Amino acid sequence: MKQILLITDGCSNVGESPVMAAAHALQDGITVNVIGVIDYGTIGELGGREIEEIAKAGGGLSRIVGTPQLAQTMQMMTRKTVVQTIQQAVNKEVKKILGDGSLEDLPPAKRSQVVTVVDDLSEKAALRLALLIDASASMKPKLAAVEDAIRDLALSLEAREGISEISVFHFPGSTGEPAVLDMDWSMNVSDIRTLFGRIRMKGATPTGPAIFKVLEHFRYGTLNEHQGRMAAHLDEEEGMPGGYVV
Repeated sequence: MKQILLITDGCSNVGESPVMAAAHALQDGITVNVIGVIDYGTIGELGGREIEEIAKAGGGLSRIVGTPQLAQTMQMMTRKTVVQTIQQAVNKEVKKILGDGSLEDLPPAKRSQVVTVVDDLSEKAALRLALLIDASASMKPKLAAVEDAIRDLALSLEAREGISEISVFHFPGSTGEPAVLDMDWSMNVSDIRTLFGRIRMKGATPTGPAIFKVLEHFRYGTLNEHQGRMAAHLDEEEGMPGGYVV
């Protein structure tokens, strides 16, 4: 399973539509979750609507939270989307068997068995998660909380039975790049150091181009030594739900 988790505090104001970019991600099998971060005040009606629309187009979840709730929200959204993705795969297999029927049409014993399979796969399925961090000027006072939340998320994913890899991007880059890779795919919490210490905060928020940059990394990026194992696990998942349901 593949996810992008976008963390921002405002509206996109440069380049392609982030909603369109999120829709492209979903077409590639990548779920896009979005967290709007506030410290004082609100994120604004326009910003809140964009956050909701990006997540909807990307098949994911959206939340607006204060910095104290950020770590807990990141963990909740990641795990909830994993379960949601597996449920969708299982439901497709159920429809193949029942035609127009649904999971509720299965006998109670079978339905219970499917729920058990979903729970099991949620814990064991391979996960690749790209964190995309808004580094526009208004995010500067919130970056310390973002770093702490990333460490907490990495620790929680380490406890999963399945392979979990995280990469971290920030946007915009200092030389006009839409997004910059701060940490390539890793399963090691110790790889998460002070990620944003040398970032020069900028006013622009090119959210759409940044999402497209992350999509390129999913497609073509240089992966770490676990690439082979990760690919094997992701391939295994393609047939898992169907095998269990049948």
